[in-house]
Amino acid sequence: MIHLFWLFVGLVLLTVGGEALVRGALAAARRLGVSPLLAGLVIVGFGTSAPELVVSLQAALSGSPAIAVGNVVGSNIANILLILGISAVIMPLVTHIQSLRRDGLTMLFATLLFMGLASFGGLGRLEGILMLAALAAYLVWAYRTEREDTSSPEAQLHKAESEEIEVVPMSIPMTLLATVGGLAMLIVGANRFLLGAVGLGEQLGVPEAIIGLTVVAVGTSLPELAVSIIAAIRKHADVAVGNIVGSNIFNILCILGISSVITPLPLEGRLLTIDQFVMLGAAVLLLLFLFFGLRLSRLKGAILLGAYVTYIAAMFGLQG
Repeated sequence: MIHLFWLFVGLVLLTVGGEALVRGALAAARRLGVSPLLAGLVIVGFGTSAPELVVSLQAALSGSPAIAVGNVVGSNIANILLILGISAVIMPLVTHIQSLRRDGLTMLFATLLFMGLASFGGLGRLEGILMLAALAAYLVWAYRTEREDTSSPEAQLHKAESEEIEVVPMSIPMTLLATVGGLAMLIVGANRFLLGAVGLGEQLGVPEAIIGLTVVAVGTSLPELAVSIIAAIRKHADVAVGNIVGSNIFNILCILGISSVITPLPLEGRLLTIDQFVMLGAAVLLLLFLFFGLRLSRLKGAILLGAYVTYIAAMFGLQG
C-alpha cells in the first residue's frame, strides 16, 4: 500500500506541477513579449514533456537507466496509440497535412536517430550531444522558416498551441509562484513517483524496463493527454496531433539527450529487441494515417487503442 500511496502522490505532483510550470512559463513569455509562435514551439512542446524529463533524469541518476529509457520509449508509444486513440474516439480528428508534415517527418527522423545511436549498446555522452545538436537544429530551422512566413500552416499550428492554454497567471508574483512552484512539484513528484514505481515493481517481481514502459510512461504522459483531449473536444485537431508529435520529438532528442550527457544510458533486453521497434511502428502508423487519410476517425482511434492494449497484454504475457 505504501508503494501505491507514493505512486499516487507522485502522479498528482507531476501532473499539477507540469501544468503550473507550462502556465507560468507562458505567462512570463507573454509578459516579456515572446511571440506566440516561439512560445508554442518551445514552451508548450518542452513543458508538456517536463514530467518525463525530471523522472528520466532522476531515474538515470539513481541507477535505474532502464526506467529512464523505458519512460521515453513507453511515453512515445502511449502518446500515439493511447492518447491519440482516446482523443479520436471522443472526437474524430480532421487534420491538415501541411501543418504536420515537417514535424511528423522530424519525429520519424528523431526515432531513427535514437535507434541508430542506441544500436551500439546504449547512449553515452557523445550520443547525447548529437541528439541535443539535432534538437537545436530543428528548433532554429522551424523558428526561422515560420518567422519568415507567419501565415504558413506550421506557424499557425504552433501559435494555436500556445493559445490553446487560455488561463495563465496575470500578476508577476503569481507567475513566479506558478513557475517556481511547478518546478518544485515536478522534482518532488518525480522522486515520490519513482519510489512508488520501483518499490511496486520489486514487490511484484516486474523488471524495471516494464515499469518504465507502462506505469511511469503513462503517468508522465498525463499532460499530453489533457491537452490533446481538450483540443479534440474543441475540434482543434491539428493542435491535438501536433502536441503529440512535438512531445515525441522533445522526449527523444531533449530528454534522452540531456540524460545521456549526464550519465550513460545502456540499452539492452526488450528495450533493444522489441520496444524501440514498437515505438518506430507507432510513429510510422501515425504518419500513414495522416499522409493518406488526413482524418483520424473513431475507427482509426479504436485501432490505435486496440494496438496499445495488445502491446501491453503481450508484454505482460511474455513476462508471465
